[in-house]
Amino acid sequence: MNIDQLTANLKARKISPTQLVNQALEEIEKSKDLNIFTEVFKDSALKEAKRLEEKIANNKSLGRLAGIIFSVKDNFLQKDNLTTAAAPFLTNFKAPYTATCLQKLLDEDAILIGKVNLDAFAHGTSTENSYFGPTKNPHDPKLTPGGSSGGSAVSVASNICQFSLGTDTGGSVRLPASFCGVFGFKPTYGLLSRYGIVAMASSTDCVSILTRSVEDMKLLLDILKGQDDLDGTTIDSSRLQINSAQLPQKPKVGIIEEFNQDLDPVVEQSFNKALKTIKDLDWDLETVSLKDIKLSLACYYVLVSAEVSSNLSRYDGLRYGQQESLNQAEVDQVSANRQAGFMTENKRRIMLGTYVLSQGYYEAYYHRAQKLRTLICQQFDQAFKKYDILISPVSPTPAFALGSKIDNPVQMYLADLMTVAPSLAGIPAISLPLPSQGLPVGLQIMSPQKTDDINLKFAEVLAKELC
Repeated sequence: MNIDQLTANLKARKISPTQLVNQALEEIEKSKDLNIFTEVFKDSALKEAKRLEEKIANNKSLGRLAGIIFSVKDNFLQKDNLTTAAAPFLTNFKAPYTATCLQKLLDEDAILIGKVNLDAFAHGTSTENSYFGPTKNPHDPKLTPGGSSGGSAVSVASNICQFSLGTDTGGSVRLPASFCGVFGFKPTYGLLSRYGIVAMASSTDCVSILTRSVEDMKLLLDILKGQDDLDGTTIDSSRLQINSAQLPQKPKVGIIEEFNQDLDPVVEQSFNKALKTIKDLDWDLETVSLKDIKLSLACYYVLVSAEVSSNLSRYDGLRYGQQESLNQAEVDQVSANRQAGFMTENKRRIMLGTYVLSQGYYEAYYHRAQKLRTLICQQFDQAFKKYDILISPVSPTPAFALGSKIDNPVQMYLADLMTVAPSLAGIPAISLPLPSQGLPVGLQIMSPQKTDDINLKFAEVLAKELC
């Protein structure tokens, strides 16, 4: 059942919120070996379920998500609760306020079952860079679920939650969605508030959604969108017609040529079947080249590492976070705190970001990467003058083995090859699960900025044909 069907059954008293919470807790216990959660909110979830049952019994009005179980990535702040970002630095950090998007869900009577695992500070592609250990793929525990929002994807794919919130900076929701066989949507940059999220790279970070259906995705986007006085990057969403968007009479679809090469056979087979289905719908389907898109991965890691080094400079262990038990001069104390508080991948990105921002290298790397980002945005804009959507696989491969790339950062980064470009351009992109002979494979649908409603309408139509 989708969210609307579940809430209808709750209001009709065919099922109770307590039953849904207990079912989720049972699934959490069954899936313990997958290492999904950093914290489970058993007591508060059951308390919230009782509160909702009283509202139902008294015929009081309910929120649009009444009784629906969800999880959030452990980089969303919730007042007076731990927010660890799966990093040693924040294992004892209690949030002083609640993230805007999380609060919107709680205001609609959704029930938060817990916080889920991620790569520390969201730096990673496989959820292996976590202080709490790796999360495992529900289709095969020897494989990665993708990252950095691996815990979010697995909590949905394992039928624990109806949906989960993650963050997507360069594919951190779309890649896990593809590897785990669920839907993952990165909206237009600024459509959803980032207030109350542990920052990674501020110019590409997006609160993003994982679900088991496009219908649920549309409902959640409608609830979460909107400008926020606490986040100056949020944009006006009043023109979006999420529930009434219409497709063109004969849609024009562009296949990104550079992303249709050197694919794993499983991915290639699923993608070609999807192309055949699109042709059978009598849509116009053509190959399009975005000549600089092949450089987007290098561009992304220069820019993101620079922003990471800046955003992580606030972590010194003096004002908040873990502090090493040392009696030293302040500068040595900060150094010791940062040495112990950051994981290896965090340190790698801090060093790279500091390097590209340093005197003598700023023009050679950071400034050139910004120019390249502008070219990539322009090439997307040019393509969207002809095509309604662009499509590609989400990743050149299905899920890979845990440990197989952890010692080779370049190989790990290549898993993001097809997801970073839409992030650089700030456009909406969804991962839609495709039929596959083996492991899950995702189809990526991209559309122009502020066309999130059209993007989800395309996904809805294609999901009915493909899923």
